[in-house]
Formats: sequence, structure tokens, C-alpha cells
Amino acid sequence: MSGTIYGVGLGPGAQDLMSVRADRLVRSARHIAFFRKVGRPGHARKIVAGMLRPDAIEYPMEYPVTTEIPLADPRYNARLSGFYAECTQHLAVLAGTGEDVVVLCEGDPFFYGSFMHLHSRLAGMAPVLVVPGITGMSGAWTASGTPITWGDDVLTVLTATMPEEELVQRIRDTDALVVMKIGRNLDKLRRAVTLAGRDDAAWLVEHAQMAEQRVTRLCDAQAIAPYFSILLIHGSGRRP
Repeated sequence: MSGTIYGVGLGPGAQDLMSVRADRLVRSARHIAFFRKVGRPGHARKIVAGMLRPDAIEYPMEYPVTTEIPLADPRYNARLSGFYAECTQHLAVLAGTGEDVVVLCEGDPFFYGSFMHLHSRLAGMAPVLVVPGITGMSGAWTASGTPITWGDDVLTVLTATMPEEELVQRIRDTDALVVMKIGRNLDKLRRAVTLAGRDDAAWLVEHAQMAEQRVTRLCDAQAIAPYFSILLIHGSGRRP
């Protein structure tokens, strides 16, 4: 009998924002897998600190590359592709012995998460079930204390890794905005927001729903944003 591989969404970072299903699976799992940078504990693993059973077997999946090679360099995709294939094989072998495996996923597994690259490769190799989680962007606009959309507002979700000219156009053309993956792209994003004429409406939320949570205007942000940073522009559409 084959085991099941669970992609479990942990939400934005606080244990009490995990779903009941996610909590149950994490606490009962014998095999736990999670992504992390080399030499780091891994944010997903930190979220579940104190929740794992004493005999849990952990499988840290350490990225072979992050920012060392430019995204446009063919070596970047080649290295990551091999890495995901190796992780997939390991999980499939475990499932083939009848063992269930819980893969910890920050936010929601199907929203800009690394688990998606395992999910697409596991098709036909092992049963896979996905447990959705509260997204980081939902945690961010809740932290801002203002609804992100009203009435017929159009919400656009972008990544700051996009070319600057495209960022400008999309920021200008939408009612409400979320921008992910900021980090070293903060200066480019700041210029794009200015060129789109939306400086006054832009907010930066760092570490949403975590102990270090910070909400500031984009114009007051530092030169490099933390990894867990999200830009918001709130909509102001129709209201009764």
C-alpha cells in the first residue's frame, strides 16, 4: 500500500493561524519534509517548533542556489530542476514503502511556493493531497488594518522580479495591488510605484502575522526589504 504525500499550508507564520487539518497532520506525522537555505533552520520548520512528535524523522530539502546565479542564467533552472527531481524521488520512495510524508509549506502550497515543483513531478508516482493555508498576502492586508478591495475593485498580484517597465504599467492600471518577492528588488519597485503615480497609496508590510510584524509607508522603507515583505496598494471602489 502506498503512503500519501501531504503538501500542508502553514499560513503566514503564526501557529494559531494554521488550519485544524494542518495542525493535526503536522502533529501526527512520522515523516516531515521542508525547504530551507543551506545553514538555515528553515522558516517553515520554525513555524512548527514544538509541534512535532518525538520520533518524527525530518528531511530538510536544501536549495542548491538562491541568489548566487541570475534568474535568466540557464544554469539557475538546471540546478533547481535537478534539486526538485532529487527531492521528488526521495519522497516517492518513502511513499512507496507505505509511509505518509508531510511537506511543510509556508502560506499556501499552490501560491508561489516551492511545493508546486514537487507536486507536478509526483504525478503518477504517489498519491498527493494538498492542504490550503492562509496566504501571506492575506496576512499582510489584515495587518494593514484596511480592506484590500471594495465593490468592483480589480486586485492584481505581481512579483517584484518583473521588468520595471511592466511593473509600472500594471501598477498604474489596477485598482488594488499586492507585490510579492521584493527583497533586493525594493529600489526598482519604489521607482515603478513613483512612475505609476501611486506613491501616496503604497504600504510595505514586513513579517506579516509574525512577532516582528512592521507596517510602514513605502516611502519610509529601507533599501533592502526582508524576505517576508509584501507591498500593498488598497482599492477604493464602490461602497453602499
